[in-house]
Order: sequence, then structure tokens, then C-alpha cells
Amino acid sequence: MAYEVAPPKYVRLVQTLQSRIEDGTYPAGSLLPSEHQLVQAFGMSRPTVVRALQILRQDGWIESQQGRGTFVRGRPESSRATPARRGLEVMERDEDSGSGELIAVTTVDLPRRAASALGLPPGAKALLRRWLVRDEDGPSDLVSSYFPLELAERTDLASDQPLPGGLRAHLESRGKVRIDHITERICARRAGDQEAELLELPAGEPVLGLLVIGHDSTGRAWYVADVVLAGDRHELEDVYSVH
Repeated sequence: MAYEVAPPKYVRLVQTLQSRIEDGTYPAGSLLPSEHQLVQAFGMSRPTVVRALQILRQDGWIESQQGRGTFVRGRPESSRATPARRGLEVMERDEDSGSGELIAVTTVDLPRRAASALGLPPGAKALLRRWLVRDEDGPSDLVSSYFPLELAERTDLASDQPLPGGLRAHLESRGKVRIDHITERICARRAGDQEAELLELPAGEPVLGLLVIGHDSTGRAWYVADVVLAGDRHELEDVYSVH
């Protein structure tokens, strides 16, 4: 028997807001309700609302103007629908938004996949910054971000405090590294013991693994994130024209 799993709350909110933009409830050029108003209207937590708005902003449905609020842009012109670009979401997530917790900041031996992505030998030292993302359905993402030590030394990446503004902005402002493009690699695998424990999953539960690699304009990789997504709490969708 096939069982249908409901998408997580932030995905449902993204879909609802997209529908309201398309049907004219929130017309292009109008001011979108504030985070507080959306929390009250939909009965969802602030982290869930923040995450949904971040996806809509990245995909071009809305835009924020400092001191004025968030405005509706409408369906993106470049595509009938734009995928959520999780790698960019990971890099731009504001650690100060309250959507999770920083559970580790330490120097580690690089795992093989991360080392290969950074162009370093397996076992080379790097800074690990690990973040556990939570929403109203519980732990949803485990994000292990790796940085070359030379980059960590000239930034606040080794701080055990949340970094406001997101990792991408911090790399640019403090590390003087501009991320030009992102590579994403997705695979399905079984959760490791520690991953299952942190994500509150049964041992060996299937998960989606996303490797996010941030490159500068020369192609050099400065950032690698190994993201573990609880399989029953995420929905990946893409819609594209065949004309």
C-alpha cells in the first residue's frame, strides 16, 4: 500500500503564498504581510515563516527593501517555476533567525568527499561548523560546513556564536571571498548513527544527502556543506518548459 506523506510546513506555506500571489490576493507591487502577521494568520512559528520567505525571495517571487518591508514581484518571468536552490538557501541562512542551533564548531580531518571538493587531500585539517535546522515538525536538516583553515583564520567562522546575515555575506565581508557559483550534488543514502540521532530518525533511515560547493570566479572552492535532509520532511520539485 502506498502512503502519501504531507510536505513540511514551510513547503506548504511557500505553495500557499505562491497561490495567493498568482490569484491576486497579493498582487505584484503590493506589500506582503509582515513576518508577525504571517505567523498569526497561518498559525506557524517564526522560523517556519522565515524559511518560506527566504525561498520565495531566492526564487524571485518577492523582494525585501530595507526600511520599507517585503514587496510582491509576482511569478518569476524567467521560468514558469523555479526550484528552491537549496545550496543558496544553505549559504544565505541567517544563523540568528532562530531556525535551529549551532551544535559544533571545531577543527576536523576532512571527510573524503569534502576534501575532494575543496581540492585538499583526505584527512587534511579544516574548520567544521555544524548547524541543526528545526521547524515545527522537528529536526529537518543537519548542515556540516567545511572551510579551509586559511579562510577561517581571517574571519569569525570559528566563533561559537551564530553569525547574522548568513555564511555567504560573512565570507564576502570578512574573508574577502566572493562566491560566484554553486555546485550541488544530490544522493540518497542511509543515515549514519549520529545523523539519525540528531535528526530523531530510526537507525538506518533513508535520507537525502546534498553536497553544496561554493566557488569563486576562478573555480576555486572555498566552502563545502554536507547537508543531510530527513527524507520524510522535504519535498524537491522542479517544473520546466519542454518547448
